[in-house]
Amino acid sequence: MPFRVAHAAGEDWRAIAQHCLQQLAGAHGTLGFIYLTDLLAAHADDITAFFREKTSVQHWVGSVGIGVCATGREYLDVPAMAVMLADFAPGSFQVFSGLRTADDLNIRKFNCGERAANFAIVHADPANSSVPELIAGLAEKVESGFVVGGLSSSRAENWQIAEKTHEGGLSGVLLSDEVTVATRLTQGCSPVGPKHKITEAQRNIILKLDDRPALDVLKEDVGEKLTRDMQRLGSVVFAGLSVAGTDTSDYMVRNLVGIDASRGLVAIGDTAEEGGELMFCLRDNASAVEDMRRMLASIQQGLYSKPRGALYFSCLGRGANLFGPDSDELKLIKSALGNLPLVGFFCNGEISHNRLYGYTGVLTLFA
Repeated sequence: MPFRVAHAAGEDWRAIAQHCLQQLAGAHGTLGFIYLTDLLAAHADDITAFFREKTSVQHWVGSVGIGVCATGREYLDVPAMAVMLADFAPGSFQVFSGLRTADDLNIRKFNCGERAANFAIVHADPANSSVPELIAGLAEKVESGFVVGGLSSSRAENWQIAEKTHEGGLSGVLLSDEVTVATRLTQGCSPVGPKHKITEAQRNIILKLDDRPALDVLKEDVGEKLTRDMQRLGSVVFAGLSVAGTDTSDYMVRNLVGIDASRGLVAIGDTAEEGGELMFCLRDNASAVEDMRRMLASIQQGLYSKPRGALYFSCLGRGANLFGPDSDELKLIKSALGNLPLVGFFCNGEISHNRLYGYTGVLTLFA
């Protein structure tokens, strides 16, 4: 049976929760996913307790976000919630919390009852500088090597929900191989030039690409007119850092944060490793829509059965900022997958496989 989803907005958390409960009437499940806009963050424990009592679903995971996602709909800057009841077999999942340092990974067992953990869905606190290390370490603990999720986004508390509210680290749910999943990532960018080797760099400042001044290479790839307009350049052109050790074209998108025209330097929002590869990317509506459609076609080709539910984690820089104000990003997913139960949120960083990304959308389907 498909999972059941509910979503609503309003002014009072009780009225919003009651509206969602009415949509879930008669539904059953073993695990609940709950995503709250940050305007409801102060009531996260009360809301979780409400659904635990009213639905009899005892296990809950989720996060707060500046926006939340549902099937064909996004809620931004309003008090809102999206809830999904998932029907996983008992013993096929395990809720966890309290991962704050690498030491926590070494003293914990990552099992689902008697089964080994195969896949993890996580929510993380963006204030914890160890999050990238924790993501990579957790990926090594699960059999598939895959972790998906996002960093909480909030103008108040960065709460995650794992039975109750948590902050400061990673929390979420482990799944055994009894739960069939498919996951893909969409970058929302298109390369505007070839890959270049970083031949000289200092921290986040790139001095030379292919043994040439970095700014000269940037101008050649994107055009000198655009590089003269720094405000516009920083909103549409990004650095794509190739992921080392993979046989795919995977890359991590990072901001351009500065240009020194007199010395030909380019600064990016991450450490630039000498010997690594970089390509400049264009991020606009057309590129984002094209890559979303590519991702949706890819995940559909990999399905062996009709999915029962979905999670979607999208960057705060996407959504209305990139696709338009009428939930167009979520409508693209709905147009491809139908009226599939889906929930998620807009993140401060997105997690896919064993890495932390930015400006991406991560879609996970449950078969």
